[in-house]
Amino acid sequence: MNRSHVGVTRCGSAEFRWGERTYIMGVINVTPDSFSGDGLGYDVETAVALGKRFAVEGADVIDIGGESTRPNAHPVSVGEELRRVIPVIERLAREVPVPLSIDTYKWEVAREALSSGAVMINDIWGLRHDHRLAELAAEKGVPIVLMSNQRDGTCADIIPEVVASLRRSVSLAVDLGVSWENTIVDPGVGFGKTLEQNLEIIRRLDELQCLDRPVIIGTSRKSLIGMVLDLPADQRLEGTAATLAISIARGADMVRIHDVAGMARVCRMSDAIMRGRCQRETA
Repeated sequence: MNRSHVGVTRCGSAEFRWGERTYIMGVINVTPDSFSGDGLGYDVETAVALGKRFAVEGADVIDIGGESTRPNAHPVSVGEELRRVIPVIERLAREVPVPLSIDTYKWEVAREALSSGAVMINDIWGLRHDHRLAELAAEKGVPIVLMSNQRDGTCADIIPEVVASLRRSVSLAVDLGVSWENTIVDPGVGFGKTLEQNLEIIRRLDELQCLDRPVIIGTSRKSLIGMVLDLPADQRLEGTAATLAISIARGADMVRIHDVAGMARVCRMSDAIMRGRCQRETA
């Protein structure tokens, strides 16, 4: 699985050398209404403790979000989102060595988050909501994750649509000054896709390699697992593990997960098989 042509992405003091191993993004939802049942609301201390635990368990980056992205969730104001995420980012930037990502599609939130210590932007709309996020990423020299989101329409043939939408997002980002190495793509599992389409994305994930960009995938605890296994969000660990292992076999470069310790082991085992990379667990 040679991905060296994709380049190296620098994120704060860290380097993502794509193809060498699967990188791990730990999720912290500073919201009261997360789909996954892990929303922490305004509980800064618990969020900071979770970030510290993720760093020990093997997270390579920690993604902090202040607005639920579950289907039909109510949007929150810029001010409300800032009140949720900034205190957590400020604390974690001082107290953990792991780089921080801000999960937002709002330019104002991203700007304040980067000023407070975040070093990556994760945009679920792939610049379709506000292209100024690319300008901000270019100005600060930080990576940006660009997602393919179909929530504002329908799509009959999902893989060509995902590839086309991600190609547009990457092209726009580069046109607005983001370096090629600082663009990362996400097919957007769960965002406006049917169950069958979500499963197809995982099964055909290798087709995204035509973009020559690192691929991040987020299946953790999502509804496709609940639909297949008929389980609530807090019982989807094994289903998540299956989706991650297959995604890594199909070329995923980074996984976005809620359960870092267990899923880090899934990543290491998958890497040993797919990349010939054996690493003993020391934690």
